[in-house]
Amino acid sequence: MLDILYLDDYLAIVHKPAGWLVHRTPLDKGETRFVLQTLRDQIGQHVWPVHRLDKGTSGVLVFALSAEVARTLGQAFETGEGLHKTYRAIVRGWPLPEGWIDHPLKRMPDDMRTEREESQAAQTRYATLRRGELPIAQGEFASLRWAEVQLQPLTGRRHQLRRHMKHMAHPIMGDATHGKGPLNRAVAAHWGLQRLWLHALRLDMRHPVSGQALSIDAPCGPEWQLWAEPISD
Repeated sequence: MLDILYLDDYLAIVHKPAGWLVHRTPLDKGETRFVLQTLRDQIGQHVWPVHRLDKGTSGVLVFALSAEVARTLGQAFETGEGLHKTYRAIVRGWPLPEGWIDHPLKRMPDDMRTEREESQAAQTRYATLRRGELPIAQGEFASLRWAEVQLQPLTGRRHQLRRHMKHMAHPIMGDATHGKGPLNRAVAAHWGLQRLWLHALRLDMRHPVSGQALSIDAPCGPEWQLWAEPISD
């Protein structure tokens, strides 16, 4: 059963578990857990995904209950207009206290369309919330520096947060595509848990039909307490 955060005649918003695909895909034929099919069976009606969260990402995920509402919201999620998304992530290293990432991103190979720009503008705001170290040797260093950051994407590009943090040389822990494999394996072995440490914490948006302001929260799971250390100076 999925944790349904909001439900009316137009929208269904759920707390997506880490490790679940949004929908079936031939790229991951062995997976058996799909949010779309589970939600459809749970509420007894068809649903349309409005946006994506990667398989490893947990948190707020929006579905429409009609194709028309899905089209309206899908465009808003791509441009970021009228939406405020807040994420939590654990990254390698100690980023600056806050900053702004304005770095265009090329379309992913499976997202190319004719007569569409190959590169898209992409902006992300970040703030460092917590810093710490793990007793994991990294080259000449005896420990691994990490930070918990708040991320707010201003646009909705594929893998935007993961690619932007890699661009900043602070990849998200557990990112098998944009991070470092040996580092990810070392962290997973240290905690006894393997996951992408990225969570969609909060979504602020206008209801596509009523115009009502919605604020949807999905608290981080208990596994995030593994990183609960005092902020380092």
